[in-house]
Amino acid sequence: MSDLLNVSSNPHIRSKTTTSSLMFSVIVALLPATGYGIFHFGLKAFYIIALAVFTAVCSEKLFCIITKRKSTIGDFSAIVTGLLLGLNLPVSVPLWIPVLGSFFAIVVVKMLFGGLGQNFMNPALGARCFLVISFASIMTDFSIDGVSSATPLQAMRAGDSVNLLDMLKGNTLGTIGETSALALLIGAVLLIILNVIDVSIPLTYIGTFVVFMGIFGGKGFDAIFLTQHVLGGGLILGAFFMATDYVTRPITFAGRIIYGIILGLLTGIFRVFGPSGEGVSYAIILSNLLVPLIEKVTVPTFFGKRGTKNA
Repeated sequence: MSDLLNVSSNPHIRSKTTTSSLMFSVIVALLPATGYGIFHFGLKAFYIIALAVFTAVCSEKLFCIITKRKSTIGDFSAIVTGLLLGLNLPVSVPLWIPVLGSFFAIVVVKMLFGGLGQNFMNPALGARCFLVISFASIMTDFSIDGVSSATPLQAMRAGDSVNLLDMLKGNTLGTIGETSALALLIGAVLLIILNVIDVSIPLTYIGTFVVFMGIFGGKGFDAIFLTQHVLGGGLILGAFFMATDYVTRPITFAGRIIYGIILGLLTGIFRVFGPSGEGVSYAIILSNLLVPLIEKVTVPTFFGKRGTKNA
């Protein structure tokens, strides 16, 4: 009988899926948007992305050496952070911006809080918000070779028309990785097929956002207007690649639905009433901060847990 009973610590159910395999899948899924961004914006886009990734990996490695921790760069999470940050930057930024941003993402947002699994917000978005607050003029300059033009969201906010097909293909201005909705959707479909992400978050996020824009956007439920807002800016990139981050999302299904609703509402509020017309990054960061509260009210009570005694 003793051979049949083994006492061990949890977890008792294990999966062959590893952190490195999940991160590698995300990297592969981001390749279409990365490739198109480099094709669309030129060689400087490659330098920005490469510097962001290189700095992220080096920052994590050096932090582990200095603090005498086991190296964690083999889980590929630093590469994902650097890649996401690079894709969230305009091509006009000076090359020290991705270096500073990746260092902040890895050291301040991730490693100082314990590393992967302990960070309270998405490191790439935390760094992007830090850069926008610190260097607003640089981070909101979407000019190419000194020639300035409006992004789709800026054009819509000014009342100008936007070509929906150009937004789908990516023949517009914006950050390096957000312009081609088609490239991002290809990567998103890959993540869904590989069962890497839970579609409840992006679907609830985008659905709530569409309803909000239909009510408060000023044009009702006009299909073209709503589609332009879904494809414009960083909504697709944020919904499928950053809001679904395992570390900073709720663990329960009900929590993920609430999380997606909050994301959609905040993004809509920022786009309609905010000064910049965007807001995906701030919506995700603020929602990340609410995750502990969401989980507090959605995680089921343990079976047999003792209640409070009556006075």
